[in-house]
Parts: sequence; C-alpha cells; structure tokens
Amino acid sequence: MPQTRPEATDPDARPPGRGAVLEVLLAFLKLGLTSFGGPVAHLGYFRTEFVERRGWLDDRSYSDLVALCQFLPGPASSQVGMALGLRRAGWAGALAAWLGFTLPSAVALILFAYGVAEWSGLTGSGAVHGLKVVAVAVVAQAVWGMARSLCPDRPRAGIAFGAALMVLALPTAAGQIAAIVLGGLIGRRALTLEHLPPATHHDYGVGRRTGAMLLGLLLTGLILLPMLAAAQASPWLAAGAVFYKAGALVFGGGHVVLPLLQSGVVPPGWVSNDAFLAGYGAAQAVPGPLFTFAAYLGAVMPAPLGGWAGGLGLLVVLFLPAFLLVAGALPFWEAMRQRAGVQRAMGGVNAAVVGVLGAALYDPVWTSAIQSRADFGLALAAFGLLVHARMSPVLVVTLAAVAGWALAFWGVTG
Repeated sequence: MPQTRPEATDPDARPPGRGAVLEVLLAFLKLGLTSFGGPVAHLGYFRTEFVERRGWLDDRSYSDLVALCQFLPGPASSQVGMALGLRRAGWAGALAAWLGFTLPSAVALILFAYGVAEWSGLTGSGAVHGLKVVAVAVVAQAVWGMARSLCPDRPRAGIAFGAALMVLALPTAAGQIAAIVLGGLIGRRALTLEHLPPATHHDYGVGRRTGAMLLGLLLTGLILLPMLAAAQASPWLAAGAVFYKAGALVFGGGHVVLPLLQSGVVPPGWVSNDAFLAGYGAAQAVPGPLFTFAAYLGAVMPAPLGGWAGGLGLLVVLFLPAFLLVAGALPFWEAMRQRAGVQRAMGGVNAAVVGVLGAALYDPVWTSAIQSRADFGLALAAFGLLVHARMSPVLVVTLAAVAGWALAFWGVTG
C-alpha cells in the first residue's frame, strides 16, 4: 500500500484567531451572495478568490482538495469551502465558511416556502408550473453532463443503465441506495481505471485519531437515527433520519439529492410533489449550494416542523454528514485515493449515480411537470438554452417562470 507522505506545513497560513474567522466569514458571505451556476462554477469562483486573489493556498493544494471532495459523497463545493475555512482558521473557520456560503440562499428559499404556504394557489400557478418544467431541463442537463464524464466507456454505461432500471423497478430510497452499492461492487470487480498520480498531503490541523472519530460519528448517525425514528413517534427524528441519510449518500453532486429526498418526503405526505418540484425549480435561481433546497423542504413541511425552525434544522442535518466526511477523510486522503480497489469502486458508484438521476428525470420530474405539448416545448427550449446557448441558469429559470405564467394566462394547454 502506498505510504502517505509527510504532512506539509504552510508557512503563510495565519494561525486561527478572531480576525481569521471573521475574514473567512466575510469572504464566503460575498461568495454566498454572488456564486450562481452550480458546483462547477462555485469551484471556479473559489479558485479565483482563494488561490489567485487571497493566496490562501497554491494551485496544486487546491486541486488536491477538489479531488478529495469530488471523490467523497456530499456537496463538493460546500465541502471544499468547509476545508478552506478549516485550513485558514480552524474549526470555527470551517463553520464560518459554511454559514457565509449557505445562509443567503437558505434564507431566500425559506421565504419562498412561506409564500407557498401562505398562498395555497401558488403551487398551481402558471409561474410555479414553469419552475416545475424548468426542473426537467436542469436535471436533464445534469444527466447529460454527468454521463459524458462519469460513463465514458461501455462497462460504466452498463452500470448506469442497470442502476436506472433497478430504481424504476424499486422506486424507493432503499432501491436507490441498493443501486449505488451494487454499482460500487460491480465497479470494483469489473472496471479498469488509470491509476492516480501521487500527491503531497497538506496539513489541515486534523489528526488521524480525530479523523477516525469524525468518521465514526458519521456511521453512528447513519445507524442510530433510523433506529430512533422507528422507536419514537417523533416527526423531527423521522425527518432527521431521511435528511441525514441523503446527505451522507449523495454521490455526484447536488442534483442527486433530488431522488433521495423526494422518496423520503413525498410518499409520507410531508410535502406534495407539486410543492417539491416548485421548490427544486426555485433552488436553481438562488446562489450558493443546491443542498439549501433542504431549507425550503423543512420550512414547507407541516407542524411540528415547518417555518424557520424546520428549514434551518433540516438544513444543518443535511450538511452535517458532508462536514464529518471531509474533515474525517483529510488525514487519510492520500493513502485512500491510491488504493486501486477504491478507485474502481468509486468509478462504479459514480456510474450508478448517473442511472439513479436518469430514473429521477423520468419519475418524478418528467411525470409531474410535463402535461402537454406546450410543457414539452418549454422544457426543450430551456434545455437548449442551458446546454447549447450556455445561458445562466438564473436567467433560464426566470424565463421559464414567465413563460409558464404566459401559457396559463392565455389558456395554452395543448
């Protein structure tokens, strides 16, 4: 097994302190207010801000960190932000980075949830129907891009198709998780991937013992929360178990949280499918991470959840596994990423994720949003603007909402 290189120390790193924490908070707050375009765009904004402008780390260190966060489940851009805050200002810096980057969009989506709850006809309005239709284009774009990068050969394409068929046959959270696990097992046995080059391991202030404790906490939550939810008739525990599991098992980016959360909150009747897809469409129009969709869902749920408490509470629960994973994996990263079996398994997992998201594109996204030829035309136009015209998702979402309102106003149903 390749040996981990000695940890490098950064002579330019500022020791943790109040000034550094405030600096981290303000830097990420600016990004949380302006970073539109999804996780790939976020990583570009981070590089410009923290490598080129502020010089917090060099390009090689940043690339290694991005590789780790793309390797792990969870929201990659948010995990990169947490690790940057951790490197710059310790544990308080990690929290400051997450708060600054996440809260602006979370607040906006909670306010949208209040609008949905206050005006019962809002989810049936033409503008909100336009948001549901544009979700078809957004998810289709994600499937298209992920398939090209994560399924470049026949074996991985086969894993993706098999995972999609499995999820369509077993449309539950258990079916989705089983497809991902099976994809990893098949990938480990069947795939042949190019070995990753070695890289220098950098010091983030997390020792191996602390890392092991954090990973242990992650697994404990995955085991105990469903058991507690089954034993106690508590809506908070039941919702917490669903959101924690989704946050821990989302491979491939924020869009993959869609099927995991939909299968957890719609069948029990916590959120209607119309309200779910309307919120997902609205989440495309705000800056910051797509995982803040959890704030909308928590806010729109019935009592005792709902409102600010439900939105912020479930937002924290969804992001907690992402933090435990990235902070826990940092001291083990180099040795872990060099294992050929791990690389092959992750190749299979990523291919299976494409299939899971492809199945979600059909059900619930397509089946709930596309009800007429006009809807299909609007979705097709939005997809063309996103993929071929490379128009900003914010502008496409806005145009789709306006188009949905216009179609409803003119009574276009065919």
